[in-house]
Amino acid sequence: MNTKPASRASDSVTRRDFVVAAGATVAAASIASPLLGRPKSRRADTINIAVIGCGGRGTGAAADALNASPDTRIVAMADVFKDRLDSSRGHLAKLGERGTIQDSRASVGFDAYRELLAHADDIDYVILATPPHFRPAHFEAAIAAGKHVFMEKPVAVDPAGIRRVIKAGAQADAKGLSVVTGTQRRHEACYLAAMERINSGDLGDLMYARCYWNQGGLWVVQQKPGMTDMEWQLRNWLYFTWLSGDHIVEQHIHNLDVCNWAFGGPPARCFGLGGRQARTDAKYGHIYDHFAIEYEYPGGQYLLSMCRQQDGCGESNRVEELIVGTKGRAITSSGRAAIRGERDWRFEGDNPNPYVREHADLIASMTSGPRLNEATRVAESTLTAIMGRMSAYTGQPVTWEQAMNSQLNLSPDAYEFGSMPVPEVAVPGVTKFV
Repeated sequence: MNTKPASRASDSVTRRDFVVAAGATVAAASIASPLLGRPKSRRADTINIAVIGCGGRGTGAAADALNASPDTRIVAMADVFKDRLDSSRGHLAKLGERGTIQDSRASVGFDAYRELLAHADDIDYVILATPPHFRPAHFEAAIAAGKHVFMEKPVAVDPAGIRRVIKAGAQADAKGLSVVTGTQRRHEACYLAAMERINSGDLGDLMYARCYWNQGGLWVVQQKPGMTDMEWQLRNWLYFTWLSGDHIVEQHIHNLDVCNWAFGGPPARCFGLGGRQARTDAKYGHIYDHFAIEYEYPGGQYLLSMCRQQDGCGESNRVEELIVGTKGRAITSSGRAAIRGERDWRFEGDNPNPYVREHADLIASMTSGPRLNEATRVAESTLTAIMGRMSAYTGQPVTWEQAMNSQLNLSPDAYEFGSMPVPEVAVPGVTKFV
């Protein structure tokens, strides 16, 4: 490993270089991994973790991993921005020696993840927490390097990325690697208990569902003098579809994943609408501020999905799922779950922090089994959100097959700090399906 972070000279990476980076990593890193054991570590009594993407979520995920087991420690970190990496290092160092890394293990630049993985013999699992656009390439590279993975949701922003994630997930199976994703409801006690009852028939035959992520606005970063378009968009990544997928993908995926869970898989088609009414200033990029999507599932069930990021809406804000069957209905949200109907029930047990639990589950999968691989499942839930966005952007219904086979690829031509025009806001009836 170099003794200093990567220089700006490495910050210009072509789109092709980024797509094939995983192949270059294979030659530099071991791909061997036992089925249920972690890759060979320099210290057998520790679980060594690397972090790629050192913003708020990456820092939080690293802290959650430290809380998940006393045997974990952070040994390497990478981010495109040095100030973000330094800030994250400072926060984690406050947690003690296990959160403190050496300067030689801090990599900066678009290709920092490659540098990290090329010197990864002592790394057991990798946390992927950059803006979602980068997830497919980083996931491919981590699996090629023979590492177990925790990756934040969503796992892509376009169908091209989804196909890459599914392929890399299959390669993880072939190598006996564990993959857990940041859809923490799948690891939350109240959700697990509710879904067990739903699967046991407490709701009868499922008929339809509604789900919501309606809230106010989030943070925004304005472009400062001297800040290139690429740097601004990366720092203000929520508001650019190529980076976040729009908020239906970046955030609402949680609710859509729960409904896919209940219905046993992804929808067959969708039709939706959305728009940009409250957040019209240029600082908000080009994404929408509201969506409403109707999904139809192969079994004939329907889902009404609604998400919004608009201030001042007060009591209409809600984040929850409502699943209705012939014998009752279930209401779920983080920290609570209940069923009303022929078999009334309310979750009243312990509900450990699901953000910590998902790392504990990954560690158990790595060390004792059974092995987890959530890559395909979260890719399907991500595509569920993407097809909803595609329908709203174009004003046209979209089938699952159309979405999965779409040639839409939002990647820029090059990854370099320079000019990058903001795309036009999508207009239904004008924006074309790709």
